[in-house]
Amino acid sequence: MSHNPIRPWRNIARRPSRKIWVGKVPVGGDAPISVQTMTNTITSDVKATLGQVIRAAEVGADIVRVSAPDEDATRALKEICRESPVPIVADIHFHYKRAIEAAEAGAACLRINPGNIGDARRVREVIKAAKDHGCSMRIGVNAGSLEKHLLDKYGEPCPEAMLESGMDHIKILEDNDFHEFKISVKASDVFLAAAAYQALAEATDKPLHLGITEAGGLMSGTVKSAIGLGNLLWAGIGDTIRVSLSADPVEEVKVGYEILKSLGLRARGVQIISCPSCARQGFDVIKTVDALERRLEHIKTPMSLSIIGCVVNGPGEALMTDIGFTGGGAGAGMIYLAGKQSHKMSNEQMIDEIVRLVEERAATLAAAEQAAE
Repeated sequence: MSHNPIRPWRNIARRPSRKIWVGKVPVGGDAPISVQTMTNTITSDVKATLGQVIRAAEVGADIVRVSAPDEDATRALKEICRESPVPIVADIHFHYKRAIEAAEAGAACLRINPGNIGDARRVREVIKAAKDHGCSMRIGVNAGSLEKHLLDKYGEPCPEAMLESGMDHIKILEDNDFHEFKISVKASDVFLAAAAYQALAEATDKPLHLGITEAGGLMSGTVKSAIGLGNLLWAGIGDTIRVSLSADPVEEVKVGYEILKSLGLRARGVQIISCPSCARQGFDVIKTVDALERRLEHIKTPMSLSIIGCVVNGPGEALMTDIGFTGGGAGAGMIYLAGKQSHKMSNEQMIDEIVRLVEERAATLAAAEQAAE
């Protein structure tokens, strides 16, 4: 928590990796782990696609990927890239000309598998376009679309097959003197994805894009992603993440940040520590937390907030958070600031008071940061 000292047992030693750039966003090296998402609109619908990009950026997306399957999509990319507040990754699968068009349209990165786009000449043309327009690349290996010769060799998708696919694609780019790339080895199976990433992390120093692909709906996909990505991040593996959910891309970004915040790897917005509630609660904890999450969504400044229903754990949790409220009884509870009792507050006024205190603290921290700069 922000007003407490860093404890050594909470530190994660990140795997050393080389740094590349996706537009203005650094990936790898000493850069913060970036959070990505992908639009699910028809790309040629510029208004809808750009609207989704902007909403994702507002909740913290550092990078947004946009599918570019046809010429209508790559034509639309020009306006999308120009108006986007964050770098755009163009998702390319088989047609090398779409990659060239996307680079010319202003994409900051091309998601591509060099081995899937044709012969060596076509690969060289795409690499030249990337170099000419300052694009980086992401090699995207997926257990569901491994090359036939690897499936014949290994019999099924497995960590060894995914590693070999990734290393083969790395060699193609490096043989063409292209080094501004990151790589992913995604699978919908948590065990398969984790094993493939662990093998890849040992085999190369390239920055790694983490993801559990086709993870599922909002709840099931969040759980699966938290287990898979959390396991790798805890081991220090990963330089940028995308949570894949059958849900609004905004939710992917929110979940991504919650995973990173839980491990102390990124800090953004208000982290609410709250009890599940029980018969001891002095106010309706569940409704209160729901209201606070909605009303504090606009806060970007990192801070911690504890909302505990009774005095059993409330004071102890408040010691470790920037702002806290502990239910007491008789329709009122205690506000804590920086771990110390501040003032009593009625349950009816508590939500408004907490919002006021959070906004006040955010403004004070922002002013101090601006003065320091």
